[in-house]
Amino acid sequence: MADELARIAAALERMSPPAAAAADPQAAAAYLWRGAGLVEARHFAPLPLDLLTGIDAQKAILLANARRLAAGHAAHDVLLWGAKGTGKSALVKSVVGAVRGEGLDIALVDVAADRLDTLPLLFTEVERAERAFILFIDDIGFEAGGPETRQLRSLLEGGAEERPANARLHVTSNRRHIVARDISEQESAINPRDVVDDRLALADRFGLALGFHAIDQETYLAIVERYAAAHDLPFDAQDALQWATQRGARSGRVAWHYVTELAGREGRSL
Repeated sequence: MADELARIAAALERMSPPAAAAADPQAAAAYLWRGAGLVEARHFAPLPLDLLTGIDAQKAILLANARRLAAGHAAHDVLLWGAKGTGKSALVKSVVGAVRGEGLDIALVDVAADRLDTLPLLFTEVERAERAFILFIDDIGFEAGGPETRQLRSLLEGGAEERPANARLHVTSNRRHIVARDISEQESAINPRDVVDDRLALADRFGLALGFHAIDQETYLAIVERYAAAHDLPFDAQDALQWATQRGARSGRVAWHYVTELAGREGRSL
């Protein structure tokens, strides 16, 4: 019986695809991290920075911070928070592209939000490389009481596994404080002020916190117009507004979806 099980195990092992070789941390512009080794991103094509409209202040601050990191100078971990579709994720990627375009060596690592426990291993991977890394955790949010809150807080500051000098975390969240701030009856009975302070402690670990807010009609139309001009597509303000109305929102994401629609109508690709 044991021999038969061994033969089955050996056969299954032969059928399994070989593990992918870890990507060279010195070579690519962007990587994926899912908890094991770095995997080179196949298609990293960030939008040109000047196409991102209505967030000029955030652009300037994030770009300056990334330049410092790429130059080996002191730089901050960054929390980008605010309304959905307002350009948080796009800005992080575009800043990496812009800094690389200036001749500085920096790479993006897209980190799965459910793999925070493997960040110390990622730190070891990137610390050996002679270049800068933005470790990008997109759309993060924690419920109260979860272990991830204190884990990330420790990684940002004060723990035994702090991130290396050549890497900084860039985190996006719809919540300003990342962790939900509702206080349950049980927590209220203990000490409401302590509960709130604990929630704020994670967001306070980021050296920079950039807010992104819902955009008005004028800004939405300006975003659409700039995208359309960049791709030589027709621009009709009323049609663009109708598109946003049908979706119940005005945002940079909705604007991009509309431009995709325009390109499709014109029989074009983007």
